[in-house]
Amino acid sequence: MVKGKAAMLWGPEDTAWSLEDVEIDEPQGAEMLVRNVASGLCHSDEHFITGDMPHGGYPWIAGHEGAGIVEAVGPDVRGVVPGDHVVYSFVAVCGQCPSCADGHSNLCDNGAQVMSGRMLDGTSRIHVKGQDALIMAGLGTFATHSVVHEWSAVKVLPDLPLDKVVLLGCGATTGWGSSVYAAEVKPGDNVAVIGVGGLGSAAVMGAKLAGAERIFAIDPVEFKRESAQKFGATHTSASVEEALELIMAETWGRGCNKVICTMGVGSGDMMASIMALTSKRGRVVVTNIHPWTEASNNIPMIDLTLSEKQVVGSLFGSANPRADIPRLAELYRKGQLDLDGMITRTYTLDQINEGYQDMRDGKNIRGVIVH
Repeated sequence: MVKGKAAMLWGPEDTAWSLEDVEIDEPQGAEMLVRNVASGLCHSDEHFITGDMPHGGYPWIAGHEGAGIVEAVGPDVRGVVPGDHVVYSFVAVCGQCPSCADGHSNLCDNGAQVMSGRMLDGTSRIHVKGQDALIMAGLGTFATHSVVHEWSAVKVLPDLPLDKVVLLGCGATTGWGSSVYAAEVKPGDNVAVIGVGGLGSAAVMGAKLAGAERIFAIDPVEFKRESAQKFGATHTSASVEEALELIMAETWGRGCNKVICTMGVGSGDMMASIMALTSKRGRVVVTNIHPWTEASNNIPMIDLTLSEKQVVGSLFGSANPRADIPRLAELYRKGQLDLDGMITRTYTLDQINEGYQDMRDGKNIRGVIVH
């Protein structure tokens, strides 16, 4: 048993993460014990405080964008040994189910079972004050150590800095894939990215690498708009409404071929305005989370028929984690994916609440906990 620390929520009334001593069991079966080196402060974890996303109970350890070094493996693990460096895939990938076999491992049927908060056998490997703790996405990276299924870990070369490639476990891959895979941005396209924090910044870079002619970055925070220009945005606006006039002027009234939604929290009430930015046969990609309880939106359905506009969802950027995490790591190595620029500030685990307050205040593109 390993002793460590973790940041957790004890109940639905919690508005801040509590740092606690924890005990971590040795890995079993196809599991591995990983010493976490870094964890991204993704907005998705904030949804458990705000109630926008439900989960299976308490105490709850969140954190799903992580990277670390393997310390021990269970007897059934293949291809990973102690000392290996891994980036977590927040969607576990079995590689054998119909979704994986069809090339959509971001929707892995078996991996979905890992999202329950417990291990595949229904038990927990991490304990606090005599209680079993539940962990987000089968990872719980807001801790010094995690026990994860081998489906959730992608081995990376040891010379890559884990405190940078950690972003490939969620934000960078999700944003980049939203442009390249879900939106299918093509050379010469006009692209709008709504919300240019962690996901949106990566979406801007993905659109640029895919050959977009114009990239409109839309965000109310001036710092984020300025940062987006460094990542490849050609135009910026503070709101969707402000962007409409600019986009129509720059595209001769046609609108954007692709519109990518990467806000912290989506709103169904905004969808009509978002559709207005979109050209005939244009595609709107919804990557950001909408509140679990949101029951409706105001998409003008006539747009789908008369203008052949499309609205599609995207989980993990519609990427295949085992292929795309190493692929994007190489783009980073070659200077074509600016992970360093995405990380505004690093924090220690006991500064997690400060990090999330900075996120709420719009001070960070991405904050990262370094253990």
